[in-house]
Amino acid sequence: MNRIAAIVGPTATGKSALAVELATALGGEIVSADSRQVYRYMDIGTAKPGADDRAKVPHHLIDIINPDEDFTLATYQELAFQAIGDIQRRGKLPLLVGGSGLYVRAVTGGLVIPRVAPDPELRRRLEDRAEHDGYQSLYNELIKVDPDAAGKIDPRNVRRVIRALEVCLTAGVPFSQLQRSSPKLSTLMIGLTTAREDLYRRIDARVDEMIQRGLVDEIRGLLDSGYSPELPAMSGLGYKQIVAYLKGETTINEAIQRIKYETHRFARSQYAWFRPKDANIHWFDIRNQPLEPIRRLITSSLR
Repeated sequence: MNRIAAIVGPTATGKSALAVELATALGGEIVSADSRQVYRYMDIGTAKPGADDRAKVPHHLIDIINPDEDFTLATYQELAFQAIGDIQRRGKLPLLVGGSGLYVRAVTGGLVIPRVAPDPELRRRLEDRAEHDGYQSLYNELIKVDPDAAGKIDPRNVRRVIRALEVCLTAGVPFSQLQRSSPKLSTLMIGLTTAREDLYRRIDARVDEMIQRGLVDEIRGLLDSGYSPELPAMSGLGYKQIVAYLKGETTINEAIQRIKYETHRFARSQYAWFRPKDANIHWFDIRNQPLEPIRRLITSSLR
């Protein structure tokens, strides 16, 4: 009863669409493991499942907070466990779906996450330091106070570096010591992948589609509604590049090309979380029509 299936892999590999087909075939429900889809009003840029898919299959942890509300990994983990437990009690199969590696690990690895409340003043000081002295300055401090955590965080991911420092300085305990793993769920890990050139082509096509569907208007609407471009929610791929365009700092074509480039880089980084050589992940090439083999695997493994 504590078993789940997780659909993971880099962005633009069709995880959401495949999950809907699997959930329909197997009587499942989807629990999002996407750090951006939790925000309301941010639909196009976060590639949320459409209304039709959400009508076919229940989706959990999508559209649960406003863009200016705090949302921590600990909060996500708690809500995900609640959703999974509810799905299981109703005799359904939970499908954990998303490319946010830390969110996936918080559920499948049962991370003991530090429940240290955000300190806005400390964060502001650290953000000011990062802007004035560069991100490497903060990262060097993290190396000194918690080298284990520093070794697992990209120095350019300023938000994560700041959060790790915030925990260290507030709790007086290294961030890494408060993130020990304590497995909670038996998880069948399914990874979707494709050749690098195909992945980049899919990413570029999706970015073009987002623009055609109205990404610029979506972001303009958020700004007009009073949501600051400095919010963490607005720092995601697509949003900050279009904000720069709307502020007159770049052209729309330059913004689109920057979104594509940064998404390529992000997709490469996702393989650090979901490694093709990881024996715990059953990898499927999306060019080989993997729906039926994956359905059989889930049926034989979890039923």
